[in-house]
Amino acid sequence: MFDEIRFNTIERLPNYVFAEVNAIKMNARRLGKDIIDFSMGNPDGKTPQHIIDKLCESANKDKTSGYSASIGIFKLRLAICDWYQRKYNVSLDPETEVVATMGSKEGFVNLARAIINPGDVAIVPTPAYPIHTQAFIIAGGNVVKMPLIYNENFELDEDKFFQILNTTLQESVPKPKYLVVNFPHNPTTVICEKSFYEKLVQIAKKERFYIISDIAYADLTYNYYKTPSILEIDGAKDVAVETYTLSKSYNMAGWRVGFVAGNKRLINALKKIKSWFDYGMYTPIQVAATVALNSDQSCVEKIRLNYEKRMQVLIESFSNIGWNLSKPKASMFVWAKLPPQKAYLKSLEFSKQLLQEANVAVSPGVGFGEAGDDYVRIALIENENRIRQASRNIKKYLKE
Repeated sequence: MFDEIRFNTIERLPNYVFAEVNAIKMNARRLGKDIIDFSMGNPDGKTPQHIIDKLCESANKDKTSGYSASIGIFKLRLAICDWYQRKYNVSLDPETEVVATMGSKEGFVNLARAIINPGDVAIVPTPAYPIHTQAFIIAGGNVVKMPLIYNENFELDEDKFFQILNTTLQESVPKPKYLVVNFPHNPTTVICEKSFYEKLVQIAKKERFYIISDIAYADLTYNYYKTPSILEIDGAKDVAVETYTLSKSYNMAGWRVGFVAGNKRLINALKKIKSWFDYGMYTPIQVAATVALNSDQSCVEKIRLNYEKRMQVLIESFSNIGWNLSKPKASMFVWAKLPPQKAYLKSLEFSKQLLQEANVAVSPGVGFGEAGDDYVRIALIENENRIRQASRNIKKYLKE
């Protein structure tokens, strides 16, 4: 009925590739199968107890159940500024340069809705976390994709990045207004160095575009690598904002706490649009998030070490069955090239077969763009015993 009424925004969105794998997974579980699930970056660990305790304490107080502030309570915004000062020696104004968000995804989408005019162009390196492209589509803009080039150690090739970026900027019509960068990268785990941001800020000022940097996996790093922040760079706040989430570093995925920080003009746009859409997170969650950012960070190190151990076990056990994978230097994922004997399947069919024949769920790389079709993303969300069991299941599947 009313077929002449079109939902243009929804029609521009692609089909959700992961839905097909998820349907197979859920059906298998209904049949009683034990699925070892590496498909979603959903932390399986408990939130640190001191954060939970603060939530409960605040929830039991009077006047904490009413509407909150859409931009985040002041103490949380101040804690975000203090976090940046301690971690990156970056000074931020809690009133004009920080917004607390319902996870980084909500902040990213609402920022795009606030700043995109119909037809505006954003550049997104690919493969990409889906919302990094689709947020601009939802907002009525367009996306130009550029390939993300990196070496076997998942280190960004800066020279090629800037060569491709320059070509993209010159050839795109209309001229791009925004660029998304995401390091440590989801899904590929690719990392960058501070020198990359130094060059990028200079180019943004010359070519007149804004940068949206996502550092959701900033704390999950290995082999002595430390994630830089674009806001460390002199003049970065003139052209850039950065998004972060407490989901991974503090095992707080379901709490939905994140933030956007940096350029005052973009922050003001985000603040304004959020004032129309929401009344902020539940206040006790914001109080608990303040404690998470301000208190002893040994819990973050414990969570990091847990992911590192799982990564090592997965790399070793999968290598023993002939699926040789490269170690990431960051994130909670392994970006796994399809095993040679199954490479002809491409990522979606391989993922479906892995589920149906080995009871192992992974994310097909094509879900992050065509450039990912020779890969699957493996999330480190199962314990070491389950990882070893997965390798045994996969071994039988590969032999067959």
